[in-house]
Amino acid sequence: MNMQTTQAPVRPFLNWPIATVARARPTQVALLGLPHSEPYPGNPHPNDQARAPDAIRWQSGQFCDGQEHWDFDLGAELSSVLPAHCVDFGNMPWTNGSYDEHALQVTELLASLWGDGAQVFILGGDHGVTIPALDALAVLQTPVHILHIDAHLDWRAEVSGVRRGYSSPLRWASEKPWICGMTQIGMRGTGSARREEFLAAQEYGSRIFTAEQIHACGIEPVLATIPQGAAVYITVDADGLDPSGMPGVLAPSPGGLRFEQIAPLLRAVSQKCKVVGMDVVEVAPSFDASNAMTCIIAGRMILNVLGASWGNAGAYRDRK
Repeated sequence: MNMQTTQAPVRPFLNWPIATVARARPTQVALLGLPHSEPYPGNPHPNDQARAPDAIRWQSGQFCDGQEHWDFDLGAELSSVLPAHCVDFGNMPWTNGSYDEHALQVTELLASLWGDGAQVFILGGDHGVTIPALDALAVLQTPVHILHIDAHLDWRAEVSGVRRGYSSPLRWASEKPWICGMTQIGMRGTGSARREEFLAAQEYGSRIFTAEQIHACGIEPVLATIPQGAAVYITVDADGLDPSGMPGVLAPSPGGLRFEQIAPLLRAVSQKCKVVGMDVVEVAPSFDASNAMTCIIAGRMILNVLGASWGNAGAYRDRK
């Protein structure tokens, strides 16, 4: 495998050490920015999601006001639960080659991180960046369950001839033999999915919970669909949360999930299972509130997974 080089971020996530080459330093937790955002042909939405990785990093002092300070979400100081080797690998730059070449480079870098046993966090970019991550999960050689938080189903086989766009990551996941199950929550309103995609997701066996169902029944039914001790990959589209709290998205839809529902869910999954990786995608900084609340919530979601994965004697769910 060719060793891929990344670009240093404007500011590192939580002031972690920076590495621009995999295996440059010991790594237990890795964070990577994938600033890719590509509209479909003939649909040139104004789009600054490629700015999101550094916009989220820039708010590190807001979503964590001191790693030695008490964190009420975690029930501990972040510094007391994080492992010694947390590394920000910067951003994977877009190359002059084709999308296929770029996706392969991303897959190779992520596979090297997972192959070395790291827990991996990804900052998108649009939801298409999840696709090379799904490919890289094969290196784990273990079945992986997907937890998908989104307003939309993202089950299109293609849109305008594009198979690996932001409307397709969960359909892509369903075609991978190492993906053993899927839980999708937060759906509401309309998106790219048609009746045929909804039926295909049901036929696959995806457990789908609308936002309205979560509001009515809570998170326990969601947790019940995820096997105890499973390897889990979490993909969070920012529009899965309600735009009143997370406004910096291109496709806002009322009635979404709230942070006070998502944070306990993320912690519970991280305590019940081994969360091997997580992405936060579809953040559009130019649409964010003046206080950058969307970017702050993105960071807080990652911290909740980190704290629950490594704290309370979890030590990343015993590193099995």
